[in-house]
Amino acid sequence: MPSVDVGRVVGLWRYPVKSMAGEHLAACDVSWHGLAGDRRWAFIRDGLARSDFPWLTMRERPDMGQYRPSLRDPSRPDASPMTVRTPAGAELDVADASLAAELGAGVRVMKQRRGVFDTMALSLITTQSVAGLGALLDGELDVRRFRPNVLIEAAGDFPEDAWVGCVLRIGELRMRVDKRDQRCVMVNIDPVTTERDPAVLRAIARERESCLGVYGSTVEPGRLAIGDRVCIEDDGARAGRGAASPDSEVSARRSGRGS
Repeated sequence: MPSVDVGRVVGLWRYPVKSMAGEHLAACDVSWHGLAGDRRWAFIRDGLARSDFPWLTMRERPDMGQYRPSLRDPSRPDASPMTVRTPAGAELDVADASLAAELGAGVRVMKQRRGVFDTMALSLITTQSVAGLGALLDGELDVRRFRPNVLIEAAGDFPEDAWVGCVLRIGELRMRVDKRDQRCVMVNIDPVTTERDPAVLRAIARERESCLGVYGSTVEPGRLAIGDRVCIEDDGARAGRGAASPDSEVSARRSGRGS
């Protein structure tokens, strides 16, 4: 199928526990439900089990990003037991009641086989967009602030905006770019210091219509890796929009909450 080369993968992350630290990967399999092992666990705030957004995130606890999950059996990322290293250095099973208690009164953990995503299962951003926003703020921004799955080096200013509606081939994966990523207060949190800088979200709102990066859904599952070329398939591929996961239409109705 004819395609246009637009960049290459330079970063790859999954977040085994929603809103906790990400795991930097060299390669990963991608299914209808995103990267293997991505956001399969989440913590629920007390009294909000019936809410449409019950999740405990860095919005409530900026230090959640300092908790570091690790898979005890990386060969089975969706089924592996999980250990979480706390900021104090303790190693706890993700389901250990003492971990939930440390995160807050009445907090409990749950596992979701399909992943706990606010909008869609795949998120992508380019190095140019991160640098472009940094230039607007007269500083350099850590890409981890934006919690993407895939970081792409590509030419132009905020190039991924033009990919919405297109199908990308990245390694063995084919994904459709469905929409721009509407940002929330999560981007204000420095992933290293946990300090908040409201200027980050203000700049995105003022200069970028509150959006930075894009969301997508799987068209054809496959493996992707650092160094893979990123290609846009020809416009005929846009006709295949119905090929994505049946869950994507439901999840697309939620946005701007952070993960």
